[in-house]
Amino acid sequence: MSELQFFGHIIDNEEVESIDGKRFDVWNPWTREVWAQAAEASEKDAERAIESARRAFDEGPWPRMGRAERAKAIHRLADLMEERADDLARMDSTNMAKPFEQAKHDVARSVWNFRFFADHQRDAVGEVYPMDSGHHTYSEFGPAGVVAAISPWNFPLMMASWKIAPAIAWGNTCIIKPSEDTPASVTLLGRLAVEAGFPPGVLNVVNGFGAPAGATLTGDDRVDRVTFTGSSTTGRYVMASAATHLAPVSLELGGKGANIVFEDADIDNAIHWAVEAIFRNAGQICLAGSRLFVHSSLYESFMERFVTAAEALTIGDPFDPATTFSSLASKRHFDKVASYVESARELGGTIRTGGVAEDGTWVVRPTIIDGLALDAAPYCEEIFGPVCVVNSFDTEEEVVHLANDTRYGLNAMLFTENLSRAHRVASKLRAGTVWVNCFFIRDLRTPFGGVGDSGVGREGGNFSREFFTEPKAVVMQIDRG
Repeated sequence: MSELQFFGHIIDNEEVESIDGKRFDVWNPWTREVWAQAAEASEKDAERAIESARRAFDEGPWPRMGRAERAKAIHRLADLMEERADDLARMDSTNMAKPFEQAKHDVARSVWNFRFFADHQRDAVGEVYPMDSGHHTYSEFGPAGVVAAISPWNFPLMMASWKIAPAIAWGNTCIIKPSEDTPASVTLLGRLAVEAGFPPGVLNVVNGFGAPAGATLTGDDRVDRVTFTGSSTTGRYVMASAATHLAPVSLELGGKGANIVFEDADIDNAIHWAVEAIFRNAGQICLAGSRLFVHSSLYESFMERFVTAAEALTIGDPFDPATTFSSLASKRHFDKVASYVESARELGGTIRTGGVAEDGTWVVRPTIIDGLALDAAPYCEEIFGPVCVVNSFDTEEEVVHLANDTRYGLNAMLFTENLSRAHRVASKLRAGTVWVNCFFIRDLRTPFGGVGDSGVGREGGNFSREFFTEPKAVVMQIDRG
């Protein structure tokens, strides 16, 4: 076995071991071998990062920089990310078995996040409120302070960048705790921030587990904002922890997205996006179209083509250029997803294709299930894997009810060539994002977030500005007559 790589904490622009020297193993889920170790943060390590970020915000130059200068520094980081794009992608592929070509796409999206928010804060304007009383009022948007960000393992670099970029662009200092399953690319990002010339304490990386590291970050009263992406269950703990010191939170949580295919849909397009929506990244996407509703008039013909398309995906080594689908990200997660597939059989569902691989890998093949009752666990609960449950419908009213009959509300999709229907149904769906005839297309100016168990708050464009700043009204008397 080759020598294990090591990923330390990035604190005050230095990569360091934990104070107590503890490390944890980092697994390659495709080979099922340990390929690296990371520093395991204790409460004291998390506090050390908070102290660094607090000092950088209270005393350092970053919050006091001009917007153009700050944008220039963030663009330098983005340039370095592009130079090291293959290294960043390789780390995510190794860390979670993401096909390498998809990981490279994620790096490009991450670079885009940094460039967008660098320019957005530089070019953003305040508001003026005309008054008739001899006064003049305007708004300012100053940085909020220290941001604690906790990112998930399914898009390690991209989701971290979505949190870090607006936070630092608006002049905050940031502590990012990546998932313990996927610390590599975010640690490299921290190294690149040092290389880009970020002042000490602006971006700190703390590797470790939800307890004690994550809990320390969210519960410390020196932290001014908390942003988290992960499960709804953990999100409740994060919110409760932040509430102890009244820190505003932004939570992007679970999903059970509805995908609706009407009888007049472009079927080729609908099949393409149905496959992407549930099988890309092995279904490990909070935005996955995991509940598919197909009009009864085309149900069987659609299912036949959907099954064929699922079976055409190439399962294999994430670094093989032919691979489009690989293993799940950890043994723990594999066991969870596999249990849902097995329970679907027991609950009367028909597995049209897929199921658990029997070769000892952590692979659950692209799986399509129908025939489940609407209260069955695989139908109702977030599986977070390559498992699609399918039902038919007859009327628009019926399918809107079915789509909204969930405690989640992160996203939905619908496929129709009827413009009026597209607008009408989109407005009725209880979801933070609705895609019409497409999936996973983003405009970073728009609000992103969910309702119900899918989260709290919105980020993106001015919505990120509202969260990561302290909006201030300035009122001036201009006429004393």
